[in-house]
Amino acid sequence: MDAPLLSIALDLSQALASEDRLARLLDAVRRAIPCDAAAVLELVGDELVPLATHGLVPEVLGRRFPRSEHPRFDVVVARGVPVLFSADSPLPDPYDGLLLKNPNATCDVHACLACPLIENQKVIGVLTADSLDPGAFDGLDEGSLRMLGALAGATLRTMRLIDALEAASRHHEQVARTVQREAHASSGGSQIIGTSEPMKRVLEEIDLVAPTDFPTLITGETGVGKELVARAIHQRGRRADAPLIRVNCAALPETIVESELFGHLRGAFTGAVNDRAGKFEIAHGGTLFLDEIGELPLSVQPKLLRVLQEGEIQRVGSDKVIRVDVRVLTATNRDLTAEVRAGRFRADLLHRLNMYPIHVPALRERRSDIPLLAGYFLDSYRRRLGLGPVRLNERARLALMEADWPGNVRELDHVLGRAVLRAGSKVKRGAPILMGPEHFDLSSPSEPPQRTDGPLPEPLSIPLGTMTLAEAVDETKRLLILRAVEESGGNWAAAARALGMARGNLHHMATRLGLRGDPSASSH
Repeated sequence: MDAPLLSIALDLSQALASEDRLARLLDAVRRAIPCDAAAVLELVGDELVPLATHGLVPEVLGRRFPRSEHPRFDVVVARGVPVLFSADSPLPDPYDGLLLKNPNATCDVHACLACPLIENQKVIGVLTADSLDPGAFDGLDEGSLRMLGALAGATLRTMRLIDALEAASRHHEQVARTVQREAHASSGGSQIIGTSEPMKRVLEEIDLVAPTDFPTLITGETGVGKELVARAIHQRGRRADAPLIRVNCAALPETIVESELFGHLRGAFTGAVNDRAGKFEIAHGGTLFLDEIGELPLSVQPKLLRVLQEGEIQRVGSDKVIRVDVRVLTATNRDLTAEVRAGRFRADLLHRLNMYPIHVPALRERRSDIPLLAGYFLDSYRRRLGLGPVRLNERARLALMEADWPGNVRELDHVLGRAVLRAGSKVKRGAPILMGPEHFDLSSPSEPPQRTDGPLPEPLSIPLGTMTLAEAVDETKRLLILRAVEESGGNWAAAARALGMARGNLHHMATRLGLRGDPSASSH
């Protein structure tokens, strides 16, 4: 038996795949022990699970052997020493009728040997050998059998360690690829900037919830910076060293959203050519940020609810349950309560996601932050474009402060980026750049306001004390917009040109000033 045992010991230091390692172990067992069948089983809970077999019918690998139903296995695990079962043992043999050498017999095993696989004085599995010859195992040395069991246990442990290392390596590669893609896809600033009271409250909420693992629903209009809030929560929490994985639910077709979140097995559907981990597995130990959660299909919502409740997922096409440890952050610009009433979102899922809500204010609700944000974006674009100093003149600063910013911080970022590019093209490289409102191209998707019936009043000469300055400015704007639309024959694009402003910005300003929208105006 020395040569087979030596080969098992040498294999422990070899870089072998799990299947190859187990096959070589069974080959060494068959050389050490004269047998017709051999198997390696792992102890999982109170069941023995076959990992590799030789000489047994293939379906054995799909079976489970509970200790309570197979007393021979129970004896070996309980005693922790090799056991040779005699041919006349009253205990039923778990492999009766399963040997390839005599498949038609219902009771064909006459000699049975089982060795416990030991790791740190604990049974982690069983190695079995069976023979149709009743005397095949007579005279085997118990010391050699114990050594065989110890080496086989070390083989199983080595295999599990290597499998775990390979799985961890694959997980890290998936995380790296995902984070890299997210870094390339992200745009705009990466800091939360603002000293206004609304933003101070948001920062306080972030600091409060970050150290917990509470599911957090971040709400607010498009472009307000919900993703930045999610990143701040992650970075200030206990999972900061683990990955933050973002999924844009609005960008996923309904046909693949389940696979994207939970993964799939090869062949689970057309196009599934390989096994693939979902975002929950990739984010294990870290944070998963589900952006635009209001767009998640109703059919997938129960599975997301299960993850939040049980911490369990199943890949598409698999019955195997996978445990995941993930903090879930979500964001939406929709009114999810209204979505629940409309039957498009589950009430129980909303309650789970909304354990700690954070609302991010619109930019028009924090106008005092606009100069800070403008300074940040201007300096960022200056460095990216390799330009000289960039600053705003007073008219430009006032124009930014007065705009309604329907696209919020994201729109401000893009408007300033375009403005820097335009202004920078007209000066020598490195020269100072002074930007005015003529460099801006404000736009808005808002519906245009409506013409009013009746004669249009002239701009007012307002006596002091009858209105505040802000009220007087708004009233003058209102009258000038109405005159421009009237003189342009109801053509809002022409009116915007006459007023020297972008059409979209004119539409939004008129709406803010209380002028009703005219559906027919949008066609001009």
